[in-house]
Parts: sequence; structure tokens; C-alpha cells
Amino acid sequence: MQQVKSEAFLAGAQMVHPRALPVPARSPHRRIANRVNRAFVLHGRLIRRALMAMALTAAAVAVYQVREPIGVMAATVGDLAQGNFAQAGLAIGEISISGQTLTSEQSIFDALGIAPHTSTLGFDVEEARQRIADLPAVASVTVRKTYPGDVTVNITEKEAVARWRVDGVTFLIDGRGEQIGEDGGAYGELPLVIGDGAADDALVMIRALDMVPQLQDGLVALSRIADRRWDMIYDTGLRVQLPEQGVAQALQRLVAYQNDYQLLDRDVAIIDLRIDTVVAIRPNITEDPDKS
Repeated sequence: MQQVKSEAFLAGAQMVHPRALPVPARSPHRRIANRVNRAFVLHGRLIRRALMAMALTAAAVAVYQVREPIGVMAATVGDLAQGNFAQAGLAIGEISISGQTLTSEQSIFDALGIAPHTSTLGFDVEEARQRIADLPAVASVTVRKTYPGDVTVNITEKEAVARWRVDGVTFLIDGRGEQIGEDGGAYGELPLVIGDGAADDALVMIRALDMVPQLQDGLVALSRIADRRWDMIYDTGLRVQLPEQGVAQALQRLVAYQNDYQLLDRDVAIIDLRIDTVVAIRPNITEDPDKS
């Protein structure tokens, strides 16, 4: 490289005023960046303190605005941690019951075992279902819980086949003769059986009567006698005494007598069918007005 002496360089130089020199163009963003850098160099400590104060203020405002939800959440978490599920918003609030007619709602509520502060998590569905299933009129039951606080009970009840009157109280009984409720007057179409042991054998007698519908007109009750046999009682006061064995055959004989002689329409007090080959009749006894 060839060196140029300063004398040679200065020999060709010209005098130029500094204001005549060209100025490079700077973008607005570049100017702003320069000013920010200059400010940080000169006042960095104050700027950092101001930014920190603004950040703390914004954080305080945010916490203040969410203080209530945070408090509720903290209380809920605390209740859950301590096992207070009901206070945490999981208390059972609505109970829906369907399908019951003979079973009272109070009996179902008692069987559910739900106290005012029972939680959905603490509620044992299977134990409640078993208690309801043990109620007299219940054939089957389903119990479901839906969070946060709903319980649904659906009941299928046993079918009442007859009414049983004993000691002045009329009960409804199922096909097995078990009491499933009291008759409040809504089951008057069901056969009425009376007497000790009547409930146990009611279904057999009712089925036998279903085969002879012509004998049911005016029939008001079936009376169990000594827990061995039945009497048929009609609204006219007529009593038909049936045998201990061969009830179906005795009923068919009575049908034949009714078709031939209208025996049930006669003024008789008792028709005795207890002996297979004999039909005994006791007429009503009326006083002779001339002898009074």
C-alpha cells in the first residue's frame, strides 16, 4: 500500500463549512429510540422506580377486583378440606319423587334419611334405595343423585288385589296377602274380604269368583270362617256358605241354580253349599202382622 504524505493530502484540500456537510436521514422510530436511551442513561433510577410503583398499583387493583371470588373459592376449598360438603355448595336442595300412590311422601323422606345439611357426596344412594324398597307398598325403586344437589326417586308399587277389613280398619293387600296400605276410599272396586286369615287366601277365592262373573252382582264381601272356608255376603243380606274343599264346583252348582231358579233373587237368608250333594236353603223369617 502506498503511503500518502500529509503535505500532499493537505495540498489538495478545500475549506468547507461544517453546516454545508450532508446530514444522514433518521427515521422517527430511530429518533424515539435515541431519546429513550438518552433518558434511561440520564434518569434510569427514577424511571425504574416509577415503573415498579405502577406495576404494584396495577396488581393491587386487580387483587381488589377479584377479592370476592377469591374469598368464596378459598372458603369452598376450606369447607371441602374439612369435609363440610354441604357448606361448600353441595347440600341436597331438591328431591323429586314419582310413582307413589299408596306410599306417603313422608315415609319416603324418612327412608331417604336426608337431613337439612346432608351433602350430595355424603348421601349413600344404595342404602337409601334399600330402605325405600323395604316399605310395604314398594315393589321396586330407583334412587339417583345429580350434582350439585338433586335427588330423584322413582317408585313402582305393588298391585292391590283386595281390601281386607279387620278390627274396624280396611287395608289394601297384594297377591301374597301382605298389607300394602290403608284404603282411604279410592279402592271401592276391589273385592272386600273380612275375618281372621282372610288376607292369606283372598287371591285364590278372588280368582275362583272371576270364573263366575254372574255371581258377582250385588256381592259386597267375602267372609273367612274359622280360617277354613268362605261365606259370600250379598247386599240383600243373603249369605252363601261355601265348602272347605271343592269351592269351584260349588260355585258352578250355584250358577246352575241361579240360571234355572233365580235362587239368588229369592227371599232367602242362607244358601248352604257345604255338602256336595245337598243345597240347603233358609228363607227369611218375617213376622205375621196378625200375630203381633
